[in-house]
Amino acid sequence: MASAAQLKALLQSHANGDDSRFYAVGLQLAAAEARNGHAELAKELRDLVEKTRTRDSHRGAHENILHIAQPQGEVADLLTVRQSATRISDLILDAAAATHIHRVLHEQRHLDKLKSHGLRARQTLLLTGPPGCGKTLTASAIAGELGLPLFIVRLESLMTRYLGETASKLRLIFETVERTRAVYLFDEFDSIGIARGSENDVGEMRRVLNSFLVFVENHRGNSVIIAATNHGHLLDRALYRRFDDLIELGLPGVELAERTFRERLAGQKTQRLGYAKLAAASEGLSFAEITRVCEESIKDMLLHDKKSLTTNDVLRVISERRLFLDKRHAQ
Repeated sequence: MASAAQLKALLQSHANGDDSRFYAVGLQLAAAEARNGHAELAKELRDLVEKTRTRDSHRGAHENILHIAQPQGEVADLLTVRQSATRISDLILDAAAATHIHRVLHEQRHLDKLKSHGLRARQTLLLTGPPGCGKTLTASAIAGELGLPLFIVRLESLMTRYLGETASKLRLIFETVERTRAVYLFDEFDSIGIARGSENDVGEMRRVLNSFLVFVENHRGNSVIIAATNHGHLLDRALYRRFDDLIELGLPGVELAERTFRERLAGQKTQRLGYAKLAAASEGLSFAEITRVCEESIKDMLLHDKKSLTTNDVLRVISERRLFLDKRHAQ
């Protein structure tokens, strides 16, 4: 039986964040139980101490990686870093997109095995689809699943601030890509990936696109590069050959829309919601817009002290959202 002094020491070391002392006292307790003939309990205590020690070791290593991964110097103005808690289970994907993403994750988790056979894991992805279909969320989920930081490159603002220097700044970004393993998201990629020779093509963009193609072609590090665009049809065809995978994320059909409503309204008090009716009424809305509808419906229920959420409540919010979007598009 643990003494009062041992229990006090155990709690005190935990409160002070003294891991070494915490482990030592835990092992002392295990030894005392073994001497008292409680072999099974002693083993359980030792196993718990070792499990805690291993977990804390991994956590500390992960935190150091994140600290090191903070962009430094000039490149700090070009990248925004996030630590993602998003997981693939948080996404609502069609079968084709889910298959592509799980294959990428599986290969990334077995980098060393593939390299030992002279093979390279999928690490350059092109995500296309309309606004609100989950491109940024997908990149965040990939980073979260792999335990890597997510570095976001906003190319449109990059070129606005550094017009004339974009290619050299892009080189700085790719030097970081090679040096620091992470998931790098090139958002709004059509700002540089627009087809060469198009009416919007200018010399600066052509040089930047050519540089990007070379950098991707020469990428030999372990980072994952993701380009995302709302306008895949405008991209230069040469880009498609540089990416390992093209993942098309579209607007939800009826089945995925219904699933989105069910998941986003889960845990709320409802009056037998007609999910099929809500899915049909939301046709043409993106995943992000449907999520917004659910959030607005919940807020309305809470702020008006309603006991539950009804189908008509959600349908009204859908109509309001459509009206807002129509006005925005008309401007």
